[in-house]
Amino acid sequence: MGSLRFLLFFLFVSSVYVTIVSHDGRAITIDGHRRVLLSGSIHYPGSTPEMWPNLIKRGKEGGLDAIETYVFWNAHEPTRRQYDFSGKLDLIRFLKTIQDEGLYGILRIGPYACAEWNYGGFPVCLHNMPGMVNKAFMDEMQNFTTMIVDMVKKENLFASQGGPIILAQIENEYGNVMEPYGESGKEYIRWCANMAQSLDVGVPWIMCQQNDALQPMLNTCNGFYCDNFVPNNPNTPKMWTENWTGWFKQWGGKNPHRTTEDVAFSVARFFQRGGTFNNYYMYHGSTNFDRTACGPYITTSYDYDAPLDEYGNLNQPKYGHLKQFHDVLHSMERALTYETSPPLTLETLHRVYATIVSHDGRAITIDGHRRVLLSGSIHYPGSTPEMWPNLIKRGKEGGLDAIETYVF
Repeated sequence: MGSLRFLLFFLFVSSVYVTIVSHDGRAITIDGHRRVLLSGSIHYPGSTPEMWPNLIKRGKEGGLDAIETYVFWNAHEPTRRQYDFSGKLDLIRFLKTIQDEGLYGILRIGPYACAEWNYGGFPVCLHNMPGMVNKAFMDEMQNFTTMIVDMVKKENLFASQGGPIILAQIENEYGNVMEPYGESGKEYIRWCANMAQSLDVGVPWIMCQQNDALQPMLNTCNGFYCDNFVPNNPNTPKMWTENWTGWFKQWGGKNPHRTTEDVAFSVARFFQRGGTFNNYYMYHGSTNFDRTACGPYITTSYDYDAPLDEYGNLNQPKYGHLKQFHDVLHSMERALTYETSPPLTLETLHRVYATIVSHDGRAITIDGHRRVLLSGSIHYPGSTPEMWPNLIKRGKEGGLDAIETYVF
């Protein structure tokens, strides 16, 4: 009987597909393969559980590989040691919905979130705990972070357990405010890294806006543009955790808007400069319900001009344009992540900046000019690599300020 139980247990464990997530200096690797990863932020408390399946499905149909979310500490622990994971705070249900749709998950535990959320996600009880390096605050942070990790592990939701979560984040944009804390700030961020690693989640940890992130933490970029971002370690891939698709709204202010073309351009430029991971913040705008919207004068609407608006509707043309662009990027995955030598970058001619990547006999040109005065088109598939420098030279001599090409 004991042998039979062991056999059944062995067969069950063997049937669980464990995903190996790692990285090199070029990209996140999944089961040994470098990946172009396109992700979008959907905050689970910003909508109702009934909306989650459709939001995530539309993300997948829009060409996303992953869904990213913060974990909101003060929503889950409104009173010290009293927890709430019901209704729209059902984190596990949200993560399982991501898994059901066949997408990856990115869990930004923080537990500081910002997100224009009241107190940045910190419970109010922390207000009277002075400084950053003090045992009381660190005990509370470690307690909550460990609890979230244990909950997720219990449901086998990390990729190392056969689940969807391929990345986890500790802290959030602390590097933006660390300097005034001096050595205490550095000591705190080192403690965060060590504490996170001790939790043994089996997937890489990231730290956004943290240029001094200790290995094996992966430092990442947030902003409207991250093409000039350089990771702090040659073994860290170039990753963009927050590509701001719009902005939050303030009472009495205009509706923030970021053009579709500018969002797509920023992604193209990022991949041109060596990036391989992009997350849209936000992909679904959502609502900061009740009193969760922080001040000053920030509205409860968190529409953010995202590809999916506050109510989950398609925000066109942004949704459709990015969907088509994602198809192009995925079709170029092997060339964009394959590297035996640096990409060939054509000389800058006024406002011309073009990068050529090639693999398996395929050459792809990414044109990164920002402004066009006089422009012309060169169709690269009708020529050979040996011809390109001369073609561009002739364009310059002909009075062109920019060269435009299509990706085929």
